[in-house]
Amino acid sequence: MGLFQAIFTWWNGANIGTQAFTLWRGAEVGRDGAGNRYFEERRAAPGRAKRRWVVYKGLAEASKVSSDWHGWLHHTFEAPPTHEPFKVKAWEKAHVPNLSGTPFAWRPPGSLWRGGRRPKATGDYQPWVPDNS
Repeated sequence: MGLFQAIFTWWNGANIGTQAFTLWRGAEVGRDGAGNRYFEERRAAPGRAKRRWVVYKGLAEASKVSSDWHGWLHHTFEAPPTHEPFKVKAWEKAHVPNLSGTPFAWRPPGSLWRGGRRPKATGDYQPWVPDNS
């Protein structure tokens, strides 16, 4: 990442301010399967909870944070998932980030991205025709 990007952009990794804050005040708590790193303040201000934040690997996209880490970031869980793993139910699916706007997004049959071909109408549709009287 170039110096200009490190100073002025936030969407493609931590900017220089976040990097400095993380270096001076943060303690790494853990990493997730996507490569995101999670931090907590070493010392909290008097009367406040310790700040918690994530430094994304790649583009900063909040949907890349799984539910267990999301709970820890928002102080729902006190212990991070690295110390106290999240209890996954048998019916839960694995976390997948939001894929909208990517080549992996879902494209329904008939969409322009899948050729634009849809099945013929079944005959039960009657288009609205304005009354020109």
